[in-house]
Amino acid sequence: MLNDDLIALARLVLAGGPVLARRRLLERCGSPAAALAAGTDAWREDGLDGSQIARLRGGDADGALARTERWLQAPGHHLVGWHDADYPAPLRAMSSPPLALFVDGDPGLLWRPAVAIVGSRTPTSGGRDNAHYFARSLASAGIVVVSGMARGIDAVAHEAALAVGSGTTVAVVGTGPDVTYPPAHDRLRDRLAAQGAVVSEHPPGTPALRSHFPARNRILAGLTLGTLVVEAAEQSGALITARQAGEAGREVFAVPGSIHNPKARGCHRLIRDGAALVEEPREVVDALAHLAADLADALRARLGEAESGVIAGPGETPFRQDRDYQCLWEALGHDPTGMDQLVSRTGLTAAELSSMLLVMELDGLVTAEHGRYQRKTGFFTSTASMTQAEGQ
Repeated sequence: MLNDDLIALARLVLAGGPVLARRRLLERCGSPAAALAAGTDAWREDGLDGSQIARLRGGDADGALARTERWLQAPGHHLVGWHDADYPAPLRAMSSPPLALFVDGDPGLLWRPAVAIVGSRTPTSGGRDNAHYFARSLASAGIVVVSGMARGIDAVAHEAALAVGSGTTVAVVGTGPDVTYPPAHDRLRDRLAAQGAVVSEHPPGTPALRSHFPARNRILAGLTLGTLVVEAAEQSGALITARQAGEAGREVFAVPGSIHNPKARGCHRLIRDGAALVEEPREVVDALAHLAADLADALRARLGEAESGVIAGPGETPFRQDRDYQCLWEALGHDPTGMDQLVSRTGLTAAELSSMLLVMELDGLVTAEHGRYQRKTGFFTSTASMTQAEGQ
């Protein structure tokens, strides 16, 4: 059963139109249900236009609300709004953040250190190899690989990350979260939802429209610490993502190519404009360490954490005054442990453990694989897992 806030948030999303006014309404009222109950005068005062007001006052003639509610009732489906503490902190810093995100999969991944890998939809064989190499190595190092589920570089990056046992990947799509585009990627979409997440600002049932994809790119850039362009022509959507990443203060990386390859010219232009030329995945990891620390600080603030964890050496425990964290650390051990076992060992709830484990992942204390957790003695400070991946 959906609660009033979730239904109200869905109605606010379905009102469509400029986001700023609806965001302002949410901020002033404090919750979606309160925003919906505020009434026409308040909506107009916050800048909603006539079309938006009509949608909020009207029924569900086109069935969009019923379709959205059905989608939200399915397991693993989420709607994270601007008012929500779980709204990804990096995305708030973008110039035009979405009002809400539909997430099919694990919304906690949107708070983990991530890199966008983008490029040509018709890459060369060398471009495909480079995308696979970087995506696999970054995923092995504990970084979430984010892309747009398009043909070419996007699909290669997702597949490479999925192939890593501990790797996770997120697709940001320009359709509704239930619509596969291109249709040939239907099986890939299902695997992404099962092992990672499929994310969209558009409600269920939204078809693929050309205007949605440039807007989708800003979310790609906003969710990640940096954007890596593997292969792109001079007129490429990947360059839009890179520009938006740079404007948001994120790192931009480009893989150089042959001067005779027209699909490398976009990368060369980015490098001339100041993007970092990278030849190895480790160069990306090293450049992102400071931004990952900022993300961890934001997560601790969200969870009310006062202190930062310290990466533990062999035989040591993390320095935390909080007894719950000490209890969790003792319960973890060095073998993969499932959530049910951790609940039994600690006496904490699954919700409490999920938040704590996410903080510990960002601190480099634990690693997660298929819903099972174990101690880890390095993250950005260790390149052991990356060296192993690069040697394969």
